[in-house]
Amino acid sequence: MHEKLNELKVEIAKGVVGQEEMVNSILIGLLTNGHILLEGVPGLAKTTTVKCVSQALSLNFKRIQFTPDLLPSDIIGAQIFDMKTNEFKIKKGPIFTNLLLADEINRAPAKVQSALLEVMQERQVTIADDTFKIDTPFLVLATQNPIEQEGAYTLPEAQLDRFMFKIVVSYNTKEQEYEIAKKATMNSFEEINKVLDKDILEKLKLAVKQIHIDKELEEYIIDIIDASRNPKDYGLKELVNTIHFGASPRATIDMFKAVKASAFLRGNDFVSPIDIALVVKNILRHRIILTYEAMAKEINVDDVIQKILEKIVIP
Repeated sequence: MHEKLNELKVEIAKGVVGQEEMVNSILIGLLTNGHILLEGVPGLAKTTTVKCVSQALSLNFKRIQFTPDLLPSDIIGAQIFDMKTNEFKIKKGPIFTNLLLADEINRAPAKVQSALLEVMQERQVTIADDTFKIDTPFLVLATQNPIEQEGAYTLPEAQLDRFMFKIVVSYNTKEQEYEIAKKATMNSFEEINKVLDKDILEKLKLAVKQIHIDKELEEYIIDIIDASRNPKDYGLKELVNTIHFGASPRATIDMFKAVKASAFLRGNDFVSPIDIALVVKNILRHRIILTYEAMAKEINVDDVIQKILEKIVIP
């Protein structure tokens, strides 16, 4: 099973140079049915990575460009009247796929963003009086540009909470940038071949569930989550006026899933504290809501998470 994953990584690397954290996070999302929010400036291969993953897994892939004039029906579909039959019928939208890329999701208002709430949580879509189940696997990968101010809408907390990870995508190294420029100008990116199918992906998901995690590490995860809600109980008085709302129960569930998938990706059959350290910020950075006072002081959520990790003793 690990050989299959390594083959998948090699295949994705044909079209994506670097960005290992983004690739690993998408793979964890696939293995645990977790949605991913990718934040980064344009040109960092966010869309390219998703396309490469879909091609290597032979999954259906659709992309929606979010704009201020987009309507919910443009995403989920609508009930339309067929003039030939004099009957109403359902026209399904692009949400009926395996990998859905919601590009620049913060460019659409909350009304449109909320069209994804049901499908992200329930894996189903309601159009008029009918409810349709979404085929598995189903993964929403949303991108947002952090530098845009005009025409951008902040994602509501209810939707942010449905994303397993929020990945901050950074620039490539100089060496990687050189390789990208050479391949792009020479048009020498290799073709992505199918290396896995849905059946093997399901087997990989079952293997992830069998990964062992000690009770001490499970309690350690619970302490981290609880500290984001009740920092005073953990000797973190300086965070009392910094954190407005702590992480939700979904964060705990996602953490339990993600650490197992992380261990599996690293070739282990057990979870270690390293796996928790690798995923904890990606899981919590969009779920911990800071106070206005903290935002005025430009306090970073990642720094808050780091203080919590430094205070709680690793078992």
